[in-house]
Amino acid sequence: MTTPDLEDSTRQRNDYVTAETEQASLDMNSDGLRELAERASALVTNYFATISDLPVFPDTSAEEVAAHFDSTLPLEGEPLETLFSDCRKILDSSRHNGHPRFFGYVASPATPPGAFADLIASALNANVTSWRSAPAATEIERTVVRWLGSLVGFGDDAHGLLTSGGSMANLTALLIAHRTRSQSAISRTGLWRAGKPMTIYASDQIHLSIAKAADILGFGRDYVRTVPSDERFRLDVRSLRESIESDRRNGLLPFCVVASAGTVSTGAIDPLAEIAGVAAENDLWFHIDGAYGAPGAMVDSKRRLFDGMERADSLSLDPHKWLYTPIDCGCLLFRDPAHARAAFSTDADYIKVQEQTEMESFAFWDYGIELSRRFRALKIWLTLRHYGVRRIAEAIKHDVSLAKYMAERVEAADDFELMAPVELSICCFRYVPPEVGARLHTADEKEEASINAGLDQLNARIMHAVQRGGRAYVSNANIRERFALRACIINFRTTRADIDATLDIVRAAAGVI
Repeated sequence: MTTPDLEDSTRQRNDYVTAETEQASLDMNSDGLRELAERASALVTNYFATISDLPVFPDTSAEEVAAHFDSTLPLEGEPLETLFSDCRKILDSSRHNGHPRFFGYVASPATPPGAFADLIASALNANVTSWRSAPAATEIERTVVRWLGSLVGFGDDAHGLLTSGGSMANLTALLIAHRTRSQSAISRTGLWRAGKPMTIYASDQIHLSIAKAADILGFGRDYVRTVPSDERFRLDVRSLRESIESDRRNGLLPFCVVASAGTVSTGAIDPLAEIAGVAAENDLWFHIDGAYGAPGAMVDSKRRLFDGMERADSLSLDPHKWLYTPIDCGCLLFRDPAHARAAFSTDADYIKVQEQTEMESFAFWDYGIELSRRFRALKIWLTLRHYGVRRIAEAIKHDVSLAKYMAERVEAADDFELMAPVELSICCFRYVPPEVGARLHTADEKEEASINAGLDQLNARIMHAVQRGGRAYVSNANIRERFALRACIINFRTTRADIDATLDIVRAAAGVI
């Protein structure tokens, strides 16, 4: 039987715990949670409904943005009304990649299913390290990896993992390639005792992440051999053979060739089948950087350009580029998971898996760099299931057709010049005043260089004016040492009217410079 004194003591302790819990807990009551959800949903829903009406780039400055958001650390909580007012200000102060006339870089819009999938993934907050840490998320990621391999023609039995983006996928691939083609003890003894330098081969159009990865991994940027590209900006296979043979004669050890399935500047696709043959003849790891362009293989009229992709040892692609899923979401596919496991597997006690079955013993840390990994697969899984492959392929096909249309409009105009062939969905061009174009046709070499230098400066100013004008957004590319305006069209909202409007906006910018 409880005594009165003990009852008082218990009651006091319970009161204390309740009060302490109320202060320490970050849970919200049902009313507060409902208000938060309603405000967030309304903000996102309105954003998707009005994105086409917003300025592509905000009419603001770094000083104005800093003045609004550079505040002191809050010691006490603030009301949701204040917080969501600032969230609206964040939208107003952002560049809108989902706008139908945003053509800069390789940044696609997010679909609504993908955006809300990120909310679900964040609420679950799974750390997708292994099956035991996230059973459902692990299985969905492995399923998504197989789907991606099938989508782009790499294979229905693809292995791999999701990464933050193409740069991390390429870095991971080069490490696997190096470990597969180098001495078995190199992971322990390091590169300083590895013998002859090992070399990588890629075209002069390759993405910067390849040289950066060679630097990070200790191979050295100078040992990424830059192979010239042809007139269509594709790797020249004869030059590739010559470079490999030259390095071998000089005592170096070629180990990897990297091809592009859609370069970031022009969208060029290297001759993948020929490069695969060279790699096989020389026992080189064959990696394809398809971060931007690989989904182009889903378009029937473009599929032949990707012949040979199925022969690669590894392939990178970014669903957050041309599969319209939110950032961050890259992917590395590889043919033989044993090579990746040999490169990354570790026996640290604190992550040792004690499960009994092979499926339940699976761990992503055995195949890549990251240990902490968010649930990236959900947004791809929901997007593909909601729309279906055919509808997404139609969106990609539409982007390709718009780039072709833009090129046709450029070639038909007397004040534009097409700077590179349109292979996928990138169109590179420059503004050339008609009178300047006429001078170019008759200029000698010295005068031509002077005219082109002036056109470089003019188009750089045009680009800046267009970007800050808020009505459209183009970026730039270096095309054979010439400054080009670059439109990368990977947006399911874009129409032919947007292409026409953008060219008119470029003309208008040129007229006031």
